[in-house]
Amino acid sequence: MIFILGALTAVAPLSIDMYLPALPQLTEDLSTDAVRTQLTLTACVVGLAVGQAIAGPLSDAFGRRRPLLIGVAAYAVASLLCALAPTVETLIALRLVQGATGAAGIVIARAIVRDRYDGAAAARFFSTLMLVNGLAPILAPVLGGQLLRVTPWPGVFAVLSGIGVALFLAALAGLPETLPAGSRAGGGVRATLATFRGLLADRVFAGYALALGLSFASMFVYISGSPFVLQDLYGLSPQAFSLAFGINAVGIVAAGQVGGRLAGRVPLRRLLGCGVAVAAAAAAALLAAVLAGAGLAIVLPALFLVVAAQGMVLPNATALGLTGRPPRVAGSASALLGVAQFAIGGAAAPLAGLGGTGTAVPMAAAIAALVAGAALAAGIVARPATVASQD
Repeated sequence: MIFILGALTAVAPLSIDMYLPALPQLTEDLSTDAVRTQLTLTACVVGLAVGQAIAGPLSDAFGRRRPLLIGVAAYAVASLLCALAPTVETLIALRLVQGATGAAGIVIARAIVRDRYDGAAAARFFSTLMLVNGLAPILAPVLGGQLLRVTPWPGVFAVLSGIGVALFLAALAGLPETLPAGSRAGGGVRATLATFRGLLADRVFAGYALALGLSFASMFVYISGSPFVLQDLYGLSPQAFSLAFGINAVGIVAAGQVGGRLAGRVPLRRLLGCGVAVAAAAAAALLAAVLAGAGLAIVLPALFLVVAAQGMVLPNATALGLTGRPPRVAGSASALLGVAQFAIGGAAAPLAGLGGTGTAVPMAAAIAALVAGAALAAGIVARPATVASQD
């Protein structure tokens, strides 16, 4: 189950990152420009956000298994259609559908964890999933680059379609229904909207969702800005950049495993607080280093700590946001957490490019501001009336 749920949540980095090496080839083959090509990435991120808002409530009403299988099957079909897209406009539309259908696996996987676990046990499970989620962003571009040696860009989407088929078969065989009929939500769209309003009106839940979204957004800024900053400004070769990127990803996986081992012995809010405190301190050091013109000896360790700390922040913020929610609204709660991640992350990604590619200040300032906001959300907005109840 850990492997299947981890693979389902890895759909996002696979769909976003795996075709990145193919962007120049795609731009040429479809006779388009870089702006329209980038819209294929934006469309996927939007689809991932919107799709979670739809699939989560559906899983509360109809159970986890049926919406999950339909979503994953539709993802396989949409990915195959992306490979056959004749124009960039068609590809943009299909990428929106691909993201929306792939979102079903992400949001329902989190709801399944909540059906089976709560509190510290859920945090440990989410930390274990970081093993898969941490490796996927590293392996996806590498796999995409290797595929381009033997196939043009449509082959990348054909492989994503094959991954969708494999996930469908794995879920069909290995994931039982975890939400019994008697525990499901009813009432249709009106009840779903009421559930969303109730969750958003819950200051504690909203605080954890905001902390999760802002932390995830700092990762998006890092991912979108670091290739230009580290290679163009600090002179790292593509190979050295890949090594630094990989080391940072190992850091987030390692921090996630440490947090998983401590969950149950250390209160979850304390683990979350440690994560955001380390990230905030490292982000401040990164901004100071960039403003002072310091070299890689300070910039790289600061970036490592910012990224690695997310391995402590993301699982615990997710677990705390879902803890105590009845199973009939777990899908909706998971959906709002996912929307916060991808909506805020997608909106923040362009911040790294403000001011052009000749300075690292926009990236560092955006990361520092986002992490500071996450710390405030986790420490103040999400602080429950009885803190012990969240431990």
